[in-house]
Amino acid sequence: MASAAARSGLRSLAVRAAPLRRRMSSSVHDDAYETAKWEKITYAGIVTCTLLAAYNLSKGHPHFDEPPAYPYLHIRNKEFPWGPDGLFEKKDHH
Repeated sequence: MASAAARSGLRSLAVRAAPLRRRMSSSVHDDAYETAKWEKITYAGIVTCTLLAAYNLSKGHPHFDEPPAYPYLHIRNKEFPWGPDGLFEKKDHH
């Protein structure tokens, strides 16, 4: 218990002794330069990602044959409240 109180006291002394001023950057010019640099990098990244997405989405994609109708895939012990078909299945009513 005494050691916890001592640690707490040391922490409060360390907090009071710490300088109140935050040292981030040396001048306003550096901040403006860094901000402008990262703004340009962000815009370049947005353009690059947009172009890459447009390219990937414009390409064709392979279509595969339907898988075999395995009987164990659609076990229905009771009917769904909305009808015999699943909510997201193709409804082939002839």
